[in-house]
Parts: sequence; C-alpha cells; structure tokens
Amino acid sequence: MGRATAGSARRSRRGSAAASSPAGGSRRGRGKKADGSPAGPGAEAEPPGPGPFNLGAQSRRWAAFQELHRLSCEEAARLLLDAYEYRGLVKHTGGCHCGAIRFEVWASADLHVFNCNCSICTKKQNRHFIVPASRFKLLKGADNLTTYTFNTHRAQHTFCKTCGVQSFYTPRSNPDGYGIAPHCLDDGTVQTIVTEDINGKEWEKAVKEHKTIRDMSKP
Repeated sequence: MGRATAGSARRSRRGSAAASSPAGGSRRGRGKKADGSPAGPGAEAEPPGPGPFNLGAQSRRWAAFQELHRLSCEEAARLLLDAYEYRGLVKHTGGCHCGAIRFEVWASADLHVFNCNCSICTKKQNRHFIVPASRFKLLKGADNLTTYTFNTHRAQHTFCKTCGVQSFYTPRSNPDGYGIAPHCLDDGTVQTIVTEDINGKEWEKAVKEHKTIRDMSKP
C-alpha cells in the first residue's frame, strides 16, 4: 500500500461521536485455550496475578467508587487502566452480518480508512482502518472464522463461515495488527471517515514509500 494520489482523501460523516473517555473493554492478547491451543483473535492470555497491593489513602475512595458503580475490584481496575491506556480513543463494536462474529476495538472516532486496489481488495471492496493487535478483542465467534490466503500467504483474510462477511483481517502490510472494516461497525461511535487510496497493484513500492502505514499497528 502506498501514498495517496492528489485528491484521493475523501471525508464523510457517520453516526455521532462517542465520549472519548473509555468505559470498558480489555487489552487483547494472543492467548491459548485451557488445552494449550491458540484461542483465536482477541483471546485473553491469563498472566500471573500481581498479588495484593496497598491503596493507602485511596482505600476508602476506591471502596466507595466500587460500591457506587457496583463494580468488582477487577472491573474497577479494568475501567481505570482502559481510561489511562486508551485515552483519546473510543470503543467501537461490530461484527459480521449473521451475528456469529462480534468484536470490540479501541480507535479514534475519526477513522483513517485505506481503499486498496489490489486484486483481492478490489474483488471484495476491502476498505479498512488499521489498529494494533492490543486494541482489538474478539468477543465471540473464533470457531466460526475461516481464513483465505494466497501468494505470500502473509495477509490472513478471515471471514465468517456462515454469512461470508469479512469484518476484520490481518493485513500483509501490518501483520502485528488488524485491518477493521468500518462498514461492519455498529452505529454511533464513528464521527468522520477519511479515505486514502492505495496503489495495491504495486504493493511493495507503495508500502515502502508510505510514511505512516507501518506505524499504525504499533501500540
């Protein structure tokens, strides 16, 4: 994918902006199932616990916050961590047509979407924005995903086995992240969309010359 040609950026509006202060979700890890097998995109790896910690002078405030919002200690901690780590972002949710695949992703309310003209992106109209893997979480449907690859087999074109919709995939340009289909997001969290045309017919040259695409999947 490469630099957009002059006049290739187009802006559109969709939905209303969500509050920029995150209120949920968790970091995504490439984890494993109980039997040791991979748990699929968005699976949560279970790290060792940090052990007890002392809240000091904030103990009463923390307890009052939990009681007021009826949160467990884990839920309250997750809310605090998300608010810090994802500040300036909103939590989008989305999925396929039949509902078998559901995900959440933290990204800006103003999306930068790539419109690639390579053979497969043209066939399936694969417009997408790129996020780091840590900001994506598959909520359900890991067992209902299938994957198509070709040529270098680096891009992982995942789609729903039931309805055939690709709501996200792993781009060749950003194997450490995900390409998310903006048209598969639920309404209400996207404020604007800027579309950049990418010359995927000369993929290697285009990606080499692009100044920012590789960095879009960095945490």
